[in-house]
Parts: sequence; structure tokens; C-alpha cells
Amino acid sequence: MSNVRSAAGGGPIDASSVADRAYERIREYVLGGEAEPGTRLGQVELAERFGISRTPVREALRRLADEGLVEFQPNRGYRVADLGLEAVLRRLEVRTLLEPGIARLAAGRRNGRDIDFLYGAIEREAAASDGVEAHDASRQFHMHLARATGNEELVRVLGSLWIVEVGRRLLSRRMLTSDWKDEDVAEHRQIASAVAEGRAEDAERLMLEHIERAIGHWKYEWQKG
Repeated sequence: MSNVRSAAGGGPIDASSVADRAYERIREYVLGGEAEPGTRLGQVELAERFGISRTPVREALRRLADEGLVEFQPNRGYRVADLGLEAVLRRLEVRTLLEPGIARLAAGRRNGRDIDFLYGAIEREAAASDGVEAHDASRQFHMHLARATGNEELVRVLGSLWIVEVGRRLLSRRMLTSDWKDEDVAEHRQIASAVAEGRAEDAERLMLEHIERAIGHWKYEWQKG
């Protein structure tokens, strides 16, 4: 397994907001494909690469571990996590437990502005011309629904489960081989209608079915290899 090496390309990080900048740089390094799953993330090497002290590097690695982007192993340190289909399926399984409840709560707590946001995201997804645009609008729909609950903890947890860069890569691939976007838009319209009309049980059921269909697709892809 490879180690992180010092590289001129990283450049020093400005002293202001050094902890956040360290997090952003290391996160980009992990998700950008430079470091393969299993790559050791040494604090000294990362500090040298980005021209910062070890303390913000350590804080950044802890945040990334909380998000599941890196793994900590006793006596072995931090390593890049595997973000392949198996990891995606684990996160989708968590979402089957989380998002139906979000939809139920949103149906009872939403206001007119929330509904406008939901339908706006749906229209952006319907008009999307590529996988990145479609993914981002789809994710916005789910995040807007979480915000409609009025519970920021639900927003935070959902956001940590749905990694933008991984989702863009997967859905761009899926959009090339299926009618995924049209199906996703149709299902989002059904969920939004249930939420707008205050039909909490329908919203909960529709969201569960929505995520289970995604699991079925990606499980098939994973088993196919």
C-alpha cells in the first residue's frame, strides 16, 4: 500500500481557517482519486505535503473518519476508506432507516417555502442535461426534504451519508445505461405530492420504496462485479 508523499502541487495553506482548509485539502485528496483505498495517511507526510502543522491535519483526519471517508486502525493509523459499491450499499441501508422518517416528519412540518424548494429541485433534475446536474438536483431534493423537518441534526446526518463526489460518479454512469433520471423524477414528484398534501404515511412508504429501488440496482451492479 502506498504512502502519502510530499508534493509541490499541494502548496501551503493560508494561516486563516487553517483547520478547515486542511480538511478541505485532505478531503479533496482522498476523493479525487490520487489516493487509492487502503493508502496510509501519515500525519507527518500530509503536514509536509500541504505546508501545515500536524495539529490541523489530525483534526481533519478525525472529521474525515467521522464521515467514513478514512478509517482509523489502532497501531496502524489512518487509511483511505473503500468508497466502492459495497460502501455505497451500506450507506443506502442506513438511509432506508432514516429517510422514510424524514419524509413522514416533513409531511407534518413543511411550509409553502419548503414545497417550492422541493418542486424546484425536481424541475432542475428533469431539465438536467448530464449526470452531474441530475445527481446534484436529486441530492438537493432529498436535502430540502430533510430541512423541511426543521431538525438540523437530520440534515447533517443525511448530508454525511450522501457524498457528492461519489454520487456524481455513480449516477453519471447509471444515466448512460438506463432511464434512471425519468424514474427518479417521477418518484420525487410522488413523494413531494404526499408531503405537500400532508399524507405522512404515504410519504414514508414512497420514500422507502424509492431507496429500496436504488439498493436493488446497486446490489445487482455490485454482485455483477
